[in-house]
Parts: sequence; C-alpha cells; structure tokens
Amino acid sequence: MRAVVIREHGGPEVLRMEDRPVPDVGPTDIRVRVRAVALNYLDLWTRRGIPGVRLPLPIVPGADVAGVVDAVGDQVRHVKPGDEVVLHPAVSCGVCRFCLQGADNRCREYKVLGHRRDGGYADFIVVPAINALPKPAALTWEEAASMPLVFLTAWHMLVTLARLQPAETVLVMAAGSGVGIAAVQIARMIGARVIATAGTEAKRQRLQALGVDHVVDHTDPAWPQRVLELTHRAGVDVVFEHVGEAVWDSVLQCLGWGGRLVTCGATTGAEVRLNLRVLFAKQWQIYGSYMGTRGELLALWPLVERGVFQPVVDRVFALEEAAQAHAYMESRQHFGKVVLRVSE
Repeated sequence: MRAVVIREHGGPEVLRMEDRPVPDVGPTDIRVRVRAVALNYLDLWTRRGIPGVRLPLPIVPGADVAGVVDAVGDQVRHVKPGDEVVLHPAVSCGVCRFCLQGADNRCREYKVLGHRRDGGYADFIVVPAINALPKPAALTWEEAASMPLVFLTAWHMLVTLARLQPAETVLVMAAGSGVGIAAVQIARMIGARVIATAGTEAKRQRLQALGVDHVVDHTDPAWPQRVLELTHRAGVDVVFEHVGEAVWDSVLQCLGWGGRLVTCGATTGAEVRLNLRVLFAKQWQIYGSYMGTRGELLALWPLVERGVFQPVVDRVFALEEAAQAHAYMESRQHFGKVVLRVSE
C-alpha cells in the first residue's frame, strides 16, 4: 500500500511516499481503506519535532480518518466489512483507572493516531474496532474526515472543562482555524455570545457568516481594548485559547472576574507569565486540555449526524500532495480544514 512516512523531523520535504505492507488485523481490530484524512496542527508538530518530546519514528501521520471497513478481527461483532466509518482519533489502554473512569484522554498510554502510532496518510489503517463511528450519510468523505478531532477538542474545552453557559460571553482566538470554527459552532449551539478573532478581512467576513456576534482583528495591537469595549469593561466569561505565548498576556487582559481560560495549544511558543496575585484575586480558573474522551465524541456525534454542526473544508489535496498541503497549512491562508483525498 501507499503511505506517507516521516523518518526524520524537518520541513514539508521530509514527508515521503513509500510502499508498505498492508497491516494485519488483530482479533479486536478493524482495517479501514482510507478515503480521506484531514490535517491538524498536530501533524505539523509531529513532522517538525516537539522540543523535549521524543516521538516514534518512522511514523505515518494523520489523526482524522474516514473510510470503508476492509476487514475485521474474529472477535468483532458490531462492525463489518463494507461499513462506512469515521475513526475516533486516539487509542488508550482500556484498563487503567482513567480509562475505566471514562477519562481515557488522561491514560498514560493515550496515543493520538499519526502522532504516537501510525495514522491515516495511507491506503489502509488498523485500529481497535471500538474506534469506529458511523459516517454521516449527508457528508462527503472529506467533510466527514474534517470533524472528529477539532469538534472533540472544542467540546472537551467548552462543555466539559469551561462549562460554558447560555448568555455567557466566550472569546475564541484564531477562530478561522479548524478547532476555532468548531468552538464557534459549539458556543452558538449552547447560546453563548461569541467574540471571535481573525487576522484577515476575508476570515473575519467568513466568521460573521457563521453567526459570531463580534469579530476582532488580532493583528491590531489594541485588540484587547476592543474586546473590553464590547463587554463594557467586564471582560469575557471564557477564553478559548490555542495560540500560546504570542497572545497570552492579551487574553488575560480580556478575562473577566471569575473567568475561565482553557487552552489546548502553544503554536507560537510555550513559555508564558502568570501573576498569581491576579489569579487568586480575580478567582480565575485556568485549564489545560488535551483532546477529549471517547464518551464525549459519542455524545457530540449525533449532533454531527443531524447537521447541527457543519464541516468547513477549505481545500482538498491528493495523498501525493501531502507536502504541499503541509506548506499550505503553514502559510495560515486556510479557513477551516485542509484534507487529503486518499481514494475515491
């Protein structure tokens, strides 16, 4: 089979197409013929390398997979060959206390597809059968692949951790990204007031079309003052943050008394400052978030199937164009998801 493989860290040029054996299926596994796989910023970090983190190389990237079940293990009963599926983008041990409590994203053996085990930039992928979700019939393969990781991440951040409530105000940073668009849709479903940021006029217009209440230009150094003006100096109830060092001080300026900040990324750097006196005086709550649980994905998936949440696919590349797709994503021109079409 064809597979795009990372053998050393570096730029997009380290993504190389190779011929690999079709993977075998274990007794509780399924093998999926990949139709489409969506890119995430985690793919870029896996390719570049993460300081202080040792990743297993060589590796096939790609966490967000949609395809057709090709084979099943002899203990699998609920999935059969020919089923159209979307995959939960991570695997855990299933037996530790966190897994048994339903908090599988805290498992020490938690492995995101394409990051700590082979992912979907390939013709076939093997995963545990419990990772299979039904593909929504109304979605194309590319649209279906664009949904799991970003909506799971945003749901865990806004619903589980931040406990966003109707009529509260949430600030969504870099809202034109895949996870930002997911956060906007979830916040609007809840009934919250959404202030979104974006760096280009085109993205700001697209966000307005998605129904956000206010859009702010985060390239303007005075943007935090604009957020405070929009909240009558009270600040926001929740900050949805995934940018990191470059915006940290600014988002804290926007956070109101008793506010919650939830973060899942450090795209611009990981070293930030925090004034503890301000933290306890304003009674802030700050949460670190990593992906989400299988149970949360099962909870939100019916909303995807019913069309409550809509995919936003920016551009589709062929599997052979994985390097170009990475370069395009790094240019930050995209609005929504970048997807690789693997097969028809």
